[in-house]
Amino acid sequence: MAVYAIGDVQGCYPELQRLLDKLDFDPAADKLWFCGDLINRGGQSLETLRLIQSLSASTIITLGNHDLSLLAIAERTEEAQARVNPELRAVLFAPDRDSLLDWLRGQKLMHHDAELNWTMVHAGLAPQWTLRQALRSASEIERELQGGKHRRLLRNLFGNKPATWTPRLRGIDRLRASINVLTRMRYCDVRGRIDFEHKGVPGTQKPGLYPWFEVPGMRQRHLRIVCGHWSALDRFAGFGVHAIDTGCVWGGHLTALRLDSEEPRYISVAAEPHRQRPPDAD
Repeated sequence: MAVYAIGDVQGCYPELQRLLDKLDFDPAADKLWFCGDLINRGGQSLETLRLIQSLSASTIITLGNHDLSLLAIAERTEEAQARVNPELRAVLFAPDRDSLLDWLRGQKLMHHDAELNWTMVHAGLAPQWTLRQALRSASEIERELQGGKHRRLLRNLFGNKPATWTPRLRGIDRLRASINVLTRMRYCDVRGRIDFEHKGVPGTQKPGLYPWFEVPGMRQRHLRIVCGHWSALDRFAGFGVHAIDTGCVWGGHLTALRLDSEEPRYISVAAEPHRQRPPDAD
């Protein structure tokens, strides 16, 4: 049995197929952890979702911002859904749309495996969170997404406020603050206030901002965390964090990290030749 975490796929279906072949993945024995952002920009999001759903007995997924965005768009009018990009329209108007979206809505925001001593999120953790607080915050979102009132959350999903999670927050503000941490955070200040603008490599940010995993006094230093979201980091390991969004959709690589080996081991495949980063990409 092997356990692999895979970085942001973003609809890069051929690369995912090649990576699974390279891993010699056996769904009867192996496990795949996906760091989120399964869809959007790679061109074949529908095929990607169908493939990963077909492997659901062997997968653990933490949702990314693109995944949540798709779920939110699916709550809009049919006319509004028809105005999104062709790749997302293919999902929204597919015959198996409801099955795919219900399955996606049932995924996690954070996963912790005490036996393997690995934790997975899409973007990051608030520096003031303990492991228990982080898991509680993620489970609050999961319950809302999977419950009968999920449309309320999805219709109020977007927004940069609150930019700081505090235990005093309640309702939609509390859920949105946790979502912003778990799926959008790169830089923040010492109080955990997120900066949503800066996306470049560490050293390019404004004074007073830190990569979320370098904030002084961060409370999760004991964790081994695997995450995606921040393609500018490429493959990064430090401060207990292993970031594996290696920019496949921008012409980089799709990367897997073996989690059950004595030392973490990386396996990658190159992006398809036609992929390149547009000048205005975020």
